Amino acid sequence: MSRTFSPQDLVDSTVVDQEGSKIGKVGTVYLADSTREPEWITVKTGLFGTKESFVPLSGAGMDDDGLHVSVAKDQVSEAPRMDVDGHLSPADSAELYRHYGLPMPRSSPEPTTGTQAAAGTTGRARDTGRENAKAPKATETDAAAKSGKHNASGEDAMIRSEERLVAGTEQVETGRVRLHKYVVTEEQQVTVPVRHEEVRVEREPITRADGGGRAEIGEQDHEVTLHAEKAVVRKETVPMEKVRLQTESVTGEETVSGEVRKEQIEVTDEGTRRDKS
Repeated sequence: MSRTFSPQDLVDSTVVDQEGSKIGKVGTVYLADSTREPEWITVKTGLFGTKESFVPLSGAGMDDDGLHVSVAKDQVSEAPRMDVDGHLSPADSAELYRHYGLPMPRSSPEPTTGTQAAAGTTGRARDTGRENAKAPKATETDAAAKSGKHNASGEDAMIRSEERLVAGTEQVETGRVRLHKYVVTEEQQVTVPVRHEEVRVEREPITRADGGGRAEIGEQDHEVTLHAEKAVVRKETVPMEKVRLQTESVTGEETVSGEVRKEQIEVTDEGTRRDKS
């Protein structure tokens, strides 16, 4: 779903690949010299967004969750690195189109046409992005100012800039811990005291003084019922303990590094003596 974008809409937008995976955020928007329409963007990737890769806007579309591009995340991370200084040459564009397997656009009749940066990481359009073919020719004074040369009054100045590392933190998932309850069977032995009855025969002689009557001889039975305790076992379920998972924050230190660039100013006097700062 290709459409026309404005640089202000694109800068700092989240970039999503064709599978729905987040790639990074838009850093710089590059306009085609022939149409002045956005043709390329750079996407800030890597730790803290320190790397920028070129991504084509061909087939891209804006949605609620960000800018959906027609290339894969792996293609972006493997894209050629271009040191273009604000302008993408036709050769650079051709190399990038070959990398992404996309056809070169044929909208420009001039083979020397390139792609110009329109917006930087600050999200503000540069003056070079607003220039067109009918812009007036710069005067010598303007040329001297753009080249960084001072005039006799000292009104013009050159700004020297440098990059600095800005370290921060982001929340990432490092793993998952799960509690799982399962059942095991084990053998237990319990000693239980048991009682039982036994028969003991007692004999007691009878005397005439006891008043014993006349005895008869014959058969007779006498029966006693015996009892005994039997060990029985039953099971009951009782709660033993509560187990839960809790997280705690542990603070440590991690050293990160990255390459930064800075500008140097070279001063050349009439005697060709040079001073660097």
